[in-house]
Amino acid sequence: MLWFWNALIVLLTVAAMEIAAALSHKYIMHGWGWGWHRSHHEPHSGWFEVNDLYAVVFAIVAIILIYLGSRGVWPLQWIGAGMTLYGVLYFIVHDGLVHQRWPFKYIPRRGYFKRLYMAHRLHHAVRGKEHCVSFGFLYAPPLSKLQATLRQHHGRKANADAATARQDAAAKRPPEI
Repeated sequence: MLWFWNALIVLLTVAAMEIAAALSHKYIMHGWGWGWHRSHHEPHSGWFEVNDLYAVVFAIVAIILIYLGSRGVWPLQWIGAGMTLYGVLYFIVHDGLVHQRWPFKYIPRRGYFKRLYMAHRLHHAVRGKEHCVSFGFLYAPPLSKLQATLRQHHGRKANADAATARQDAAAKRPPEI
């Protein structure tokens, strides 16, 4: 029966990692950790980018948990195993499918993988770290919701840009006599 609890811990950890990864992505990577994550939003050459250091950090935590669990601190090894499974899924879906870091190209045409692929493409549609959408890696909100959020922000930005342009033009006009 212990195998059931261990498997459940692994699966619950995978689910918890999606939540933790989405929150880290939004508030750390697009916040104070932008220095590493910026490399992921800019063109680069080669296989590696500075952003990959986040995967190294999570891997070190998983290794430590597995080690402590194997030394008798149950259930840490199974939490570490769940983190490792999440890392494998992240690598396959995010790095491979979405960013095409595989040696072959595959773009999904329908279903869950297309939604995930398109949601992350919308995440990268915004320049910089502000006003991005869809921070999860294995879950993506409905595309219509993401598109509406982007349109809403773009509309506010366009209105603000137009107001600034009007103010600039008014400031450059000579005073009326």
